[in-house]
Amino acid sequence: MIEISNVTKEYKTGNEKVPILKGVDLSISEGEFVCIIGPSGSGKTTLLHLLGGLDIPTSGNIQLQGSELSSKSEKQRTLIRRREIGFVFQNYQLLPTLTVYENIVFPIHADGKKVSPKEVETLLEAVDLKGYEKRFPHELSGGQQQRVAIARALIHNPKILLADEPTGNLDRQRSGDILDLLATFHYKRKQTIVMVTHDMFAAGYADRIILFKDGVIEAEVKREDDDYAKFLTRFMA
Repeated sequence: MIEISNVTKEYKTGNEKVPILKGVDLSISEGEFVCIIGPSGSGKTTLLHLLGGLDIPTSGNIQLQGSELSSKSEKQRTLIRRREIGFVFQNYQLLPTLTVYENIVFPIHADGKKVSPKEVETLLEAVDLKGYEKRFPHELSGGQQQRVAIARALIHNPKILLADEPTGNLDRQRSGDILDLLATFHYKRKQTIVMVTHDMFAAGYADRIILFKDGVIEAEVKREDDDYAKFLTRFMA
C-alpha cells in the first residue's frame, strides 16, 4: 500500500539547511494500523505530511498503491488527498461558518460531486453525532469536533487514513472514544491507518509501533512480537 524509499527532507533557515528526515525506509501493508511515536522534532509529523502529499521530500521516493506521489504536481496531489486519503488533524480544522453536516460533505462538494444524505446519516450515527447536523463547531465539545473531523475524513471512504495527534487535545476518556472509533473503522472498512502520537495509550491500538528519533526510525515492534508489551511499558514509564 505504502512504500517509502530513502526519503530525506530538509528545510532552509537563512543560508542553512536543516535536515528533518535522514533517509527513511518504510513499508506499510494494506489494511495495517501503524502508529508513529517519538519526541517533538523527530520528524514524524513531517513524514505524515509527505504521505498525505501536503509536502514533497527533498530526495527519495514515496509510492501510494504503486503510484509515485512526490513526482506529481500540487494539483494532482490535491486530487489524491480528496479521493484516496483521509486526513485527521489534532486541531480539527473544521470550517467555523459551516454546520456539522456541511463540514462533513465539504470534501465531496469541493471535488464537484454529490453525496447521498443517507450516507451522511449513516456516518453521523457511526460517530455518535446524529441530531447534531445543524450545529456549528463552536457549539460542540472538543471530542465532538474531532468526531466531525473523522467523519469528514471518512466521507469518501478513503483507502488510507492519516491521523496527526488525533487525541492530543482531549482528555483520557474522550481520547479512548476517538481511538475506539478509529479502531472500529479500521476493522470494518479494512482501512490502512497511519497515526502520529506522543501517547503510548493511543499507540497501543496499533498493529505496529514505529519509534522515530532524530529523523530516522530507531525501533519498531509488531503486536504479535513477544516484546510488544515490554516495548509499550518501556515508553509509558
